[in-house]
Parts: sequence; C-alpha cells; structure tokens
Amino acid sequence: MRIGLAADNGNWHKARLKAALEQLGAEPVLFSMADVAVVTGGPEPLRVPGFATLPDGVLLRTIAGGTFEATTMRLGVLHALVSAGTIVWNSPGAIERSVDKAMTSLLIDRAGLPTPETYVLSKREAAAEIVAREARPGRPLVLKPLFGSQGEGLQLIERPEDLPDEEAVSRVYYLQRYIARSDGLWRDYRVFVCEGRAIAGMIREGDGWITNVHRGGRPLAWAMPPAAAELAERAAAAVGVDYSGIDLVEDGQGGYLVLEVNSMPAWSGLQQVTEVDIALAVARGFLNAVRAARPPRLVAALG
Repeated sequence: MRIGLAADNGNWHKARLKAALEQLGAEPVLFSMADVAVVTGGPEPLRVPGFATLPDGVLLRTIAGGTFEATTMRLGVLHALVSAGTIVWNSPGAIERSVDKAMTSLLIDRAGLPTPETYVLSKREAAAEIVAREARPGRPLVLKPLFGSQGEGLQLIERPEDLPDEEAVSRVYYLQRYIARSDGLWRDYRVFVCEGRAIAGMIREGDGWITNVHRGGRPLAWAMPPAAAELAERAAAAVGVDYSGIDLVEDGQGGYLVLEVNSMPAWSGLQQVTEVDIALAVARGFLNAVRAARPPRLVAALG
C-alpha cells in the first residue's frame, strides 16, 4: 500500500506513528500538507510529495498552520484526495466539524448528548446580554476561541465588561458554562476513541482551571467507567471522527458532560498512564480502513 503520513510538527507523535505503520507492514512516506500542489494540464493535477500517483491512504497527524486562505486550500486538497478514492484519517469533513467548536456543540446537542450550556454569537452586544443573564462572580462562562486548541486563549467571563472586543475574538463569541467540581479540584478527563471504540482514558489534573497537559496539567491513570467510555464513543460518532480525543467533565450528579471533540489529538500525556499503544491502535485502524476500501484482487488458478 502507498501510504502518506502528513505531519508538520510534533516529532514524538510523528515517530510513533511512522514506527507503528512500519510494524504493521506499511511503508509510510512523510510529507507536509504545505508542500502539496495543484498543477493542471497533466494526468493528475494533485501533486503529493513522494508519490508519482495518488496514495492509497493518508494518515493526517497535523495540518500546517497559516492564513485562512492556506488552511482552506489544504482542506480542499484533502477533499480532493477523498473524492479521488484516497482514504484520509481523519476525513476533511470530520476535521471541519471538530475544529469549529460551534458545529461540534451543535452536533453533540442534536445527538442528545449531555454538554454544558453553550452560546455562540457574533456581536459583543449580544454576548454581553448572555453574560449579564447567565454569569456572575463565582458562576462564570468560559470564552473559547472558535478554532483554538490545547487550552490556548481560554478566559473566564463573570461580567459583561470582561468580554474582549469583537476583533480580539475574530467576531465570534463562543461561551460555555464553566462546570466547577464540588471538591474544589481542577480535574477533567480525556478519552481516546479509535474506530468507534474508547481504547484509553486519563484524568487531567491542574494547579489551575485549565488542565491541558500542554499547559502544565498532570496526566493520571484512570479506571475509565463504562458510562464515560460510552459517552465518548457516542460523541465521536456524532461528529464523525475516525480517531479522536474526547474531553469530558463530571456533571456533579454521577454522570459526564462532553466538552470538546478533537480530530488531531495529542496523546503523549495519555501514553504515560496507559498500557495501550495508542499510535499502534491508530495505525491499525487506519490500515484496516485502507484495505477495506481497496478493490478485491482476482486470483486465477493456473494449471
């Protein structure tokens, strides 16, 4: 199989995935989405580095950062690969649904899954009305960047005057109810879902309310309850991701709420506290999908 591994950063994850694919008999070619080109006038206008013809599959670890235009082009390239028959994990549609937190919240709610109250608005005046009605000191809303990740740019909003200007949030206010724990701990949960199954989970504990491992949160081993695993699996299905990191928080009544669905999750912290080889699980699921999509070969008996 002609397999591409698209990874622009994160050497640890890149090396783990490459080794896992090789262990399973594939020969991955590393490339950056930033180096894919569209050149018309030839037999195949989509040019993927390292491939004379389009790959059978592309395992996507990261998409190179850049302008809105560059990101749009790279997602367009992924859509073009899918339309040409290449298996892409995660699919561009799944990436678009999950990086847009508003769409994720919409899909989670439509699926009937528990999630904190969420408000997405374009104007500061409208956001201020929500804050005035729904927030107060000690009961804040969380302001999140619509396309943010790894805990970057989060703010607690208790009063309308806490809201930044529209330009500072790219004219989108994504506000979500902050769920505090009764025991005062700063703790939530990450569940890794692959091929529709929750394969590993961890507690994330911080010295502040932002618990992302990237921001100093500590990964702790977790005997994942069946209810948490099932909720994470349903969240992944609602958004349509092949592999994902699902963030959960306790609801204070013995259950869980879905916070986020991540289509390009990191797992270095999780790997420290689980025996499951996550890279191997992702590589195996991806190769299963590629094999399932390939046309069957006809074998003729000779003699």
